[in-house]
Amino acid sequence: MGDSHRRRSRGLGALARALVALLAIAALASNARAQRLLVPMDDQQTNHLKAYGLAYRALVDGLQAEWLLNYRGGAFLLPDTPELRRRAGLDGIGLEPLSDGALATVRGEMASGNMDAVPLEKAPKIAVYTPPGALPWDDAVTLALKYAGIEYGAIYDDEVIKGDLKKYDWIHLHHEDFTGQLNKFHLGYRDAPWFQDLMRKNMASAARLGFPDPSALKKGVAERLRAFVENGGFLFAMCGATETLELAIAGFTVDIAGSHVDGTPTDADADAKMQWGRAFAFQGAHLEQSPFVNAMSDIDGHQVNVPGRRQPLGTFTLFGFSAKFDPVASMLVQDHRSVLNDFYGVTTSFMKNVLKPGVKVLATEEGAPWVKYLHGDYGKGTWTYLGGHDPEDPQHAIGSPPTDLSLHKDSPGYRLILNNVLFPAAKKKPLKT
Repeated sequence: MGDSHRRRSRGLGALARALVALLAIAALASNARAQRLLVPMDDQQTNHLKAYGLAYRALVDGLQAEWLLNYRGGAFLLPDTPELRRRAGLDGIGLEPLSDGALATVRGEMASGNMDAVPLEKAPKIAVYTPPGALPWDDAVTLALKYAGIEYGAIYDDEVIKGDLKKYDWIHLHHEDFTGQLNKFHLGYRDAPWFQDLMRKNMASAARLGFPDPSALKKGVAERLRAFVENGGFLFAMCGATETLELAIAGFTVDIAGSHVDGTPTDADADAKMQWGRAFAFQGAHLEQSPFVNAMSDIDGHQVNVPGRRQPLGTFTLFGFSAKFDPVASMLVQDHRSVLNDFYGVTTSFMKNVLKPGVKVLATEEGAPWVKYLHGDYGKGTWTYLGGHDPEDPQHAIGSPPTDLSLHKDSPGYRLILNNVLFPAAKKKPLKT
């Protein structure tokens, strides 16, 4: 055999070996892409809050995702894509790539315990009902959405009255007073420039939108929010928006100074004239009639702004639901902690004796006559209420600086908020009986 033939043979052999190597690399790359990414949500996770944003981004990109209820703190299962890995790296989110064999092991473990996998299908269209312009306090949900990188729209009275609610799947209510009393801030802040400006804006909005006063406007907004849920929307509220929305829907109306209008009586008969059948969560509550007492009703157990009745903060415990038999409630309580520190708000808690039958209690305080976290169905939609203002600022007061979530990236309280954001994305399963 000549030298040229041998060189040609060696060249072909090298080419063949190179081709085999390239095919092996391609096979490895293909296998890597076929893996799934487990986003643990237990103590191994390095940024719980941004992990929700990663799951939301996967849905926005049209990718398939799963929520592994009661598995490792409510882990997410995502496709393994370069973009998701890049985002996770930038945000400091812990990931665990799973081979097909490892995934089979996970599914086997889940099948044998109180766990279940819920497909996440489509990113919900989110809006926050919030007044335009900066206010002297912050909103925990807005902070959570921004920190997690979850897109949302901002709407207020003009958009609600115009009918824009139908553009969204999920609405969060900023800490609004839907009775029109501006949280009775006139008791302590009557001369504050920000309060006077707030009054002027509310009066102007009512006139522009064709309502006689701010109370009537807020009642109209509350009615549209009620219809939004009845027609299939998802509503989430915290703090005073929970209590005052119920009061407005049930028929309580006052003017800006706190005196009753629209024929609403000012004596004890006012309680009897409330239409609690239209409300979401409460019934039989008693109104706080005095414009000089900084409370709305006896729905709230802590009465934070009434010093003579203020209750100390304790802890609240999330109820452990069956993932297979009650997946909706399970989604709303996924967390890496089951016992959380309580936090104040205009409305901090909800008295048990005014809850409607069928309301699902998601978290309660042992031995207390109140609960912290509620959920229920209404018409074709659902609502969820979480008492308190800011999970990482227990004593939050007007003028407090905004919470820096980069210092609370593993907050179990803020996780409850973000559970609600992803909940509408889940494929609904019929309840097992």
